[in-house]
Amino acid sequence: MHAMKTTSSQPLIPVLAVVGVGLIGGSFISALRHAGQVGHVIGVGRNAQTLARAQALGLIDEAASPEDAAARADLILLATPVGALPAVFAAIAPHLRPGTVVTDAGSTKQDVIAAAYKGLGARIDQFVPAHPIAGSDRQGPEAADAALYRGRTVILAPLAESRPADVELVRSVWRHCGAAVVQLTAETHDAVFASVSHLPHLLAFAYMNQVAAAPDAATRLALAGSGFRDFTRIAGSSPEMWRDIFISNRPALLAELEQVQAMLDTYRDALLTDDVARLEGLLGNASDTRRTWLPVAPTDFLDL
Repeated sequence: MHAMKTTSSQPLIPVLAVVGVGLIGGSFISALRHAGQVGHVIGVGRNAQTLARAQALGLIDEAASPEDAAARADLILLATPVGALPAVFAAIAPHLRPGTVVTDAGSTKQDVIAAAYKGLGARIDQFVPAHPIAGSDRQGPEAADAALYRGRTVILAPLAESRPADVELVRSVWRHCGAAVVQLTAETHDAVFASVSHLPHLLAFAYMNQVAAAPDAATRLALAGSGFRDFTRIAGSSPEMWRDIFISNRPALLAELEQVQAMLDTYRDALLTDDVARLEGLLGNASDTRRTWLPVAPTDFLDL
C-alpha cells in the first residue's frame, strides 16, 4: 500500500513533534511529508548535532525542548529508547494542550503504559500506545526512509482512557505512512514480541559476543560467509535501544529464553547420543515450518 498525496490544503497533522529523530522518528516524518499530511515539524532530542543534521536533511523545521514542543504540537511521537520515556512523559505533561495527542513507537508496551500513567497523570487520556513493526540496523537521521512503513504492520494498544477520536487519528496517521494497523492488548503484544523480535535480537547479540571472544576470532570473522552475515545482521542494531527493550520486557523475554534453552538442550542431547533420527526430525520440522511460513494478514489479529 502506497501513501497517497492529500488533496486538502490542511494536512492531517498541522504541527508534529517527534522526540527522537533517528530511523523510526525520521522515517515517520519523511513518510508523512511524502503523503502531504504534515505541516510544521518540531524535532526534540538530547543531541544538538543530531537535531542539526535532521534539520539540514529537511526532516525537521526546527529543534525545541520537550516542554516547548508539548505546548505547540497537535501530535507528539515519542521515538526514543523506551528507557528514556519516563523522563519525557514527566517533562511534557504540564505543558500539553488539551487537544494534543501523544503516541509512542516503543517495542514494549506494558512498561511504557505504566510509565505513562505515572508521568502523564491526569493527561493519560491523551496517550495512545503504539509500536511500528519496522526497523533496520542503520541508525540516525540519515537512515530515515519514507518507504520504511509501507506494507508493514503497526500495533495499537489503546488504554481504557484513550479517547476514541485520538485512537482513530493515530490509526489514520500510520495508514498514511503505508502501514496496516492492528490492535492488541499490551500483555499479548509483549508476549508475542518477546518471542519473534526480542529473543532473535538477544541470540544474535549473544552469538556475536561468543565469536568475538574466541582466541581465533579474527580468523573466524575473515572466513565467515552469507549464513553468518544473515544471522548476525541484527546484532548491528542500537545497543542502547535493545538494552532498554530487554530490561523492560524482562519477564516475557526470560520465559522465551528458558524455552529456547530447553530446545538447545534437546539438540545437544541428540548430538551427544548420536541420535541421527531425532536430529533429522528436529531439523526437518524446523525446515518445514520455515519454508511454509507466510505472514498472516494483519486483519486476522484485530482486537486480540
